[in-house]
Amino acid sequence: MPLPPSNVSRHPLHTRSIRVQSYGRDDGLWDLEAELIDVKAYDFPRQDGEIFRAGRPIHHMHLRITIDDAFNIVAAQAVYDAAPYEQQCTAVEASYARLIGMNLLKGFRRQVKERFGHTAGCTHMTELSQVLPTAAVQTMANRRRQNSNPDKRPFQLDGCHALRTDGPVVLEHYPKWYTGDSAEAAADAISDSPSFSHSS
Repeated sequence: MPLPPSNVSRHPLHTRSIRVQSYGRDDGLWDLEAELIDVKAYDFPRQDGEIFRAGRPIHHMHLRITIDDAFNIVAAQAVYDAAPYEQQCTAVEASYARLIGMNLLKGFRRQVKERFGHTAGCTHMTELSQVLPTAAVQTMANRRRQNSNPDKRPFQLDGCHALRTDGPVVLEHYPKWYTGDSAEAAADAISDSPSFSHSS
């Protein structure tokens, strides 16, 4: 469902697009490739007198990481197609190899800010990296379901409003971990589940 139209006349100024594509690799690892593009909806003059045309990317950057099945980053590469200060921006590309060794699910965003904050990194490349943990979780979702331990609490519970443990989604899909008032309903849901075993 789209947003309702604005009730005030307006005109476009800036568009930021972020896209992530993930791949399963033949060596058992996974690649995530993130891309950020910024464009203006109007022409404007640069300091050197050049007119920067509407629709031409001001920022266009790519970040690829390779992860293992525990969400550890084993390879990382950053590249630029466009940057406002050209080589002064692109000189930081190699720094993002320092993502290697981080784990996407263990304090990743905090560590990235600490390691690449201020002059140690690129604001936009660092911001692009922040979408990687949730993209990785979606990438690995089917594998995690296939290999899930029924006795281990799913990590995503209480991670958002829909998956609160006292809510209807958890009651329906994860009744074992339901904490709401409908305890009897949860017990019935568990016993009706095709994966339920009296020996578990």
